[in-house]
Amino acid sequence: MPPCTQLLLGVHAHQPVGNFPHVIDDAVARCYHPFLETLHRIPEFPFAIHISGWLLGYLAEHHAATLALLQGMVTRGQAELVGAGDTEPVLAAIPHVDRVEQIRAMSDRMEKQLGQRPLGAWLTERVWDPAVVPALVEAGIRYVMVDDYHFLCAGADASQLNCFHRTEENGQVIDVFPISEALRYRVPFSEADAAVAYLEGLAQAHPGGAAIYFDDIEKFGVWPETYAWVYEKGWLEQFLRQVLASPCIEPLRYQDYLRSHRPQGVIYLPTVSYSEMNEWTLPAGAARAYAGLVEQEKSAGRFDERKPLIRGGIWKNFLTRYPESNWMHKRMMQLSQRFHALPKKRQRGEMRRALHEAQANDAYWHGLFGGIYLPHLRRAVYNAIVRLEAMLDEVQPRPAAQELDIDLDGAPEILYHNDVMQLIIRPAPTAAVVEWDLYALHHNLGDTLARRDEAYYDKIRNGATASEHNGNGIASAHDRVSYKSTISLDDLVPDTIPCQSFLDWVDTTPVDYAEAAPSEWPRFAGAAAGCTVTKTYTLEGQRLIVDYGLSAAHGQGEAQQTFSTRLHLAMPCCDGPAGRIFADGRLLGGFGSAHEGEAREIILQDEVLGGELQFHFDPPAQWQAAPHLTVSQSEAGFEKIMQALALQLRWLVPAGKPYPLRIRMEAKVHA
Repeated sequence: MPPCTQLLLGVHAHQPVGNFPHVIDDAVARCYHPFLETLHRIPEFPFAIHISGWLLGYLAEHHAATLALLQGMVTRGQAELVGAGDTEPVLAAIPHVDRVEQIRAMSDRMEKQLGQRPLGAWLTERVWDPAVVPALVEAGIRYVMVDDYHFLCAGADASQLNCFHRTEENGQVIDVFPISEALRYRVPFSEADAAVAYLEGLAQAHPGGAAIYFDDIEKFGVWPETYAWVYEKGWLEQFLRQVLASPCIEPLRYQDYLRSHRPQGVIYLPTVSYSEMNEWTLPAGAARAYAGLVEQEKSAGRFDERKPLIRGGIWKNFLTRYPESNWMHKRMMQLSQRFHALPKKRQRGEMRRALHEAQANDAYWHGLFGGIYLPHLRRAVYNAIVRLEAMLDEVQPRPAAQELDIDLDGAPEILYHNDVMQLIIRPAPTAAVVEWDLYALHHNLGDTLARRDEAYYDKIRNGATASEHNGNGIASAHDRVSYKSTISLDDLVPDTIPCQSFLDWVDTTPVDYAEAAPSEWPRFAGAAAGCTVTKTYTLEGQRLIVDYGLSAAHGQGEAQQTFSTRLHLAMPCCDGPAGRIFADGRLLGGFGSAHEGEAREIILQDEVLGGELQFHFDPPAQWQAAPHLTVSQSEAGFEKIMQALALQLRWLVPAGKPYPLRIRMEAKVHA
């Protein structure tokens, strides 16, 4: 018999919680169904598959035929199911108790829907932290997959990358497979016969070893050019049949390989993810320096040797890179603590489901993938947070106003709420609203994202044009340059002030508010440009009332000053056709265009939100509204995305006498 390598082929199918149904349906049509259909035609080819829990539920409800293909392959022993956290959280970023419950929820779902309880688990974004081992073991998981890069970062050499190892944390052990980066970049992008020849070369170089592949199934049809390549041109079937025809490649399920082999030894892996993620999680300046160092080492021909020593950041750096991510994360952690502090008999299943949805990873980070720039993914997280908080308040009421340091920056915020609405206010120096929750609509009006520098903007600044792939196979999304929007250099200018609501100025000077004593909450006093300002928030049933008291100091010399306040409002329809602005009863257009005028009343209707916001101003305000846009990249290219509606309000304040003004907002749910 010739030397043989055992191919462990696994795929990971995932859609973010809250993703658009048409996007998922397209992925089913172009990827999930044809992939499973192809494997179903070749029953002698075993494989492993992980489908995230939310997606599995969607398939069960909307694509029963696709799930039936998988069910048949599980039943006949062809397909091995691989678990994870149910809503695809980064396990290292959530509490231990939630790690265990998330993994068990996924295993329960797979056993109930497909009849098999997984022994292995997919680590979201391949984020490894030794601290997750006890939760994996407690939840019944025996093995996980990480990149071979993880092993190299631990000092392993090439001879240790063709089998699994064992690791432990506090004496609890789990087996770890190193996924081959070389295979990830070949499958399915190189010619099928070239990929098979590579596998046969492994059999010669490492006889008896394993070729370990586990990667996104979306590469087989969803990524640009891949549907035509993988299915219309037949790449997948060619690859599978050529593997089976090879005398020196034996495909196996992971669990079968595990039963027939012993671990090669013990290994301790550092906290790390895949190499691209380690770059994405760095701030823009550090990411540029990292990229420069990588290019320097590649030019010198040393990169492959030194790659494990050239590391970027860790996944949790996203929580410092994007304050909006940190805020969501800490709100989730705060509510997790509240939920688990309840007696077990008061912990309802719908509370736990909302908590798990709030832990879905996609909205917390950004690289070539990840979705903090995608408003609908952040909205899904906040929808879960607001729902969970409302349910917790039903069984464990909170005071109307309380002080908590939610984002753990050492400066506490004020939470002010009734059973309809909640404001979370940063007291000093802005007394601005950083979160604005509408309980009936399960929505945070303050959910937006500031423009900030990104290292990949350099491609735009340097005039990079859409790229073409020259050579065999097709280009990976990592290597493509394309544009979904027309982008100017002005679109790349970072915001210098937070994108919050009720940020105030006198003329061009920001109002500086002092810390307020608890007895004064939620009233704040400040000053700017010789003008004293008081701001008082009041919740009255369905209404928020913001009262300002303005008084210019004597001797200023100016007949009047301009007072302005700015709101950033997360309107779910963004620049789509479902949003409308009315001023004093007159329809002006949608949220994607700029509008201005003078008005006593502005109404923002949003069919996606399922309600409207009614603003009343006394006295009437000069106003401007414009979309707040950011630029980001995805596997489909660079694009501009509307994050919020920026609403600027202005009044001319006469000098020498008190000047009160009031903003009243009422949120109404459409029938």
